[in-house]
Amino acid sequence: MITGEIKNKIDGIWTTLWTEGNTNPLTNIEQLTYLLFIKGLDESELRKEKDAAFLGLKHTGIFSEMPADLTDIQIEHWPKMRWTQFKQLPAEEMHQVMITTIFPFIKTLGGKENSAFSKYMKDASFMINKPATLQKVVTALDSIPMEDRDTQGDIYEYLLSKLQTSGTNGQFRTPRHIINMIVELMKPTPEDTIIDPAMGSAGFLVSASEYLRKNHSDLFLVEGLKEHFHKNMFYGNDMDTTMLRIGAMNMMLHGVDGPNIEYRDSISEDNKDKDKYTMVLANPPFKGSVDKDSVANDLSYVMSKNSKSAKTELLFLALILRTLKPGGRAAVIVPDGVLFGSSNAHKAIRKEIIDNNKLEAIISMPSGVFKPYAGVSTGIMVFTKTGTGGTDKVWFYDMKADGFSLNDHRTPIEENDIPEIIARFGNLQGEAERKRTEQSFFVPVDEIREQGYELSINKYSDVEYENVEYEEPSILIEKIEKLEVEINNEIKELKSLIGRG
Repeated sequence: MITGEIKNKIDGIWTTLWTEGNTNPLTNIEQLTYLLFIKGLDESELRKEKDAAFLGLKHTGIFSEMPADLTDIQIEHWPKMRWTQFKQLPAEEMHQVMITTIFPFIKTLGGKENSAFSKYMKDASFMINKPATLQKVVTALDSIPMEDRDTQGDIYEYLLSKLQTSGTNGQFRTPRHIINMIVELMKPTPEDTIIDPAMGSAGFLVSASEYLRKNHSDLFLVEGLKEHFHKNMFYGNDMDTTMLRIGAMNMMLHGVDGPNIEYRDSISEDNKDKDKYTMVLANPPFKGSVDKDSVANDLSYVMSKNSKSAKTELLFLALILRTLKPGGRAAVIVPDGVLFGSSNAHKAIRKEIIDNNKLEAIISMPSGVFKPYAGVSTGIMVFTKTGTGGTDKVWFYDMKADGFSLNDHRTPIEENDIPEIIARFGNLQGEAERKRTEQSFFVPVDEIREQGYELSINKYSDVEYENVEYEEPSILIEKIEKLEVEINNEIKELKSLIGRG
């Protein structure tokens, strides 16, 4: 967690940009991300140069050799591009170096035009237009310690929390602690190929990469696994080019060199992915609708044999089943309506997951989890693609608290079910004897079928009612009358005391 001092500095930077006239939170995050990226590039190069010097090796980095096609002014600026030099420049010169040399350089990332970063940077613009404002922001960013990877991630997450509005198609930011919980439940391995088909700022992919660094750090000692991590492990799709840029930079700031990030409508006919990924981590758009004619036929007809469905939350579940390899696993956040909706499409997708694959868990989350963006109630579906069935019983958990208040302020509180959810899901053998009155329990698949494939936890939980005995009304009235007499006597005594005064 970042400290109040660091938050205050970031808030100060935000105010500086706001007062200049940059009132779009997404634009401001973009501009700050560019600067964070420049700072991170230099810090990375300094570490590599230091290591090379210690080992007595020659190091050729991205700043070592100037490209041949630089203009005269860019040649003059080249030594000033590195953050250690750039941050010391006078305001006017700093702005000129940024506009004429640094920004064009990072848009192609030193000539790597096919990288996820440079691909979506081509139409990017640097929009801090006042030299004095740029200098203030650079000075403030430089004063924030970001050497630690976790701190850097926390800072970026705090920036992303500035996005207070939901998207036009039901998209909104997934809280980082919920993302981390889901990743902990799924336990990615170095061999996995992971996709988020509605990636946004790439929070799930970043969290998965950090989980692997923490729990499988030895993968970087195996050349094949290291290359897989940087080039072939992480995939993400989105239809917002701004989010693609932010997502790509987020991944690169967290040490993934070549994430496979694409501008793509995942549920359209253009997406041909099938049996490709071993893990899906996703929070698809809720309550959105799409053009039925643009939706891939094989997705719609999973849910209805007679008509196309246009509900995005259902289409994404069908997509996930199609794109997973057999044996692949998914954890998907869905609105509660997916779990108990009575339409043919709702029932069909639940039946498909339960009867033809293996549904493992339903984790019900309280409605305040996504505040202040939305108050929708949600659940997490965890399932494995088998194509041959395998669901025998489903684990349900009723999350009451996630460590934060469930109002718009979302302030930290002590109550937090997340550690228990992770622990219990990691030891499902110990859940067999749990009663329906407890927060977690199993439900046999035959019972779920009998209930029309409903997956709402309220359908299966038992509520224990406490028997409270009340006194007879006549006794209560007698007590009230007695209290009234006592109050009148006290008032008389007070009046007498006042009269004596």
